[in-house]
Amino acid sequence: MTHTAALPLPARTEVAVVGAGPTGLALAVTLAEAGIDFVLLDRQAEGANTSRAAVVHARTLEVLDELDPSGALTADLVGRGVPVSRFRIRDGARPLAAVDFDGLPTAHPYALMVPQYETEAVLLSRLRALGGEVHRPYEVTAVTQDADGATLTTATGETLRAAHVVGADGMHSAVRGAADIAFEGWGSPRTESGGAYGESFVLADVVMDWAPGPHEVTLAFGAAGPTVIAPLPGGRYRIVAAVAEAPAEPDLAFVRDLMDERVPGQAAVRELVWSSRFRIHHRVAAAYRAGRLLLAGDAAHVHSPAGGQGMNTGIQDGYALGRALATGDLDGYEARRRPVARRVVALTHRMTRAATTRNPVLRAARNALLPLLARIPALRDRLATELAELNYR
Repeated sequence: MTHTAALPLPARTEVAVVGAGPTGLALAVTLAEAGIDFVLLDRQAEGANTSRAAVVHARTLEVLDELDPSGALTADLVGRGVPVSRFRIRDGARPLAAVDFDGLPTAHPYALMVPQYETEAVLLSRLRALGGEVHRPYEVTAVTQDADGATLTTATGETLRAAHVVGADGMHSAVRGAADIAFEGWGSPRTESGGAYGESFVLADVVMDWAPGPHEVTLAFGAAGPTVIAPLPGGRYRIVAAVAEAPAEPDLAFVRDLMDERVPGQAAVRELVWSSRFRIHHRVAAAYRAGRLLLAGDAAHVHSPAGGQGMNTGIQDGYALGRALATGDLDGYEARRRPVARRVVALTHRMTRAATTRNPVLRAARNALLPLLARIPALRDRLATELAELNYR
């Protein structure tokens, strides 16, 4: 994303949106479409250009269609990505089950594999076409509210007065902190350490020869933990793998050894484009609203990357909240979107637990059961619909 010169903050606005990732951008586009005055702020000098989220699901593509009825926004994004219609589960190299998206009742019966910065770029382009812009770099350090509105204060002392403030500022949200909304680990059973999983995860974008090819997303189970392999544009692949203790910056040798162990004989990694390590948390905000302060995206829910649900849920939050601000139905926003977050967290928790079990008896049962379940069309369709987030229309 190109560098944007710092825009001066106005004195006041109707809606201040903190955080210009996919959630904040989707919200800003929705507000711009509705003619509502807003200011979108971000603490970074320019948009992050690392890959992070890598899949856009069918329901999110439907939302993008609604944000630009001409279809140009969606067409632009699809042109930057790789549509994939199959999600396959393997035990190492052995296929266990496949979930197909091509029969889904949607104009977009596929998962679009595309780096997050591309998703942000098309949303930013749409925002600019509507006359909007991101104010950078402005780090919000304090938010206070009163009967008439809310006041944001930045690290450099500027203030912005708004009727409503939205925290789309991620897991460590300043807006959620100011609203004093709890962000507790949630799940059944409860995860360790207040919502954090024990494993660390490696994330790497690589150039490699991959036996299954670029037409499926693979979830490979294994005694050492699960590995997701997904195609990206330009012949690259995204690898996400649970590792007991991952290095801070996994190198080429580490990723090669990892793939040789997890999917023997299937992958020849030639080049490491980008890598990082992260830990998964599993949390949902106790409320999405406190007076004039509202939450969306990772500020409201974080969870395992299993199924690629996070960014998609956030973009849908942004759209739903923009519509709620346009119609005045702010209570309806939490009523609609918080149950979705709880359901997504529960699904990704079950997927992560099933994939990371070290118990040999449970592993054997899982590997025997999955091929049987995958032969039942209704179950296959149900999982495809859930992953595509079409249940959340």
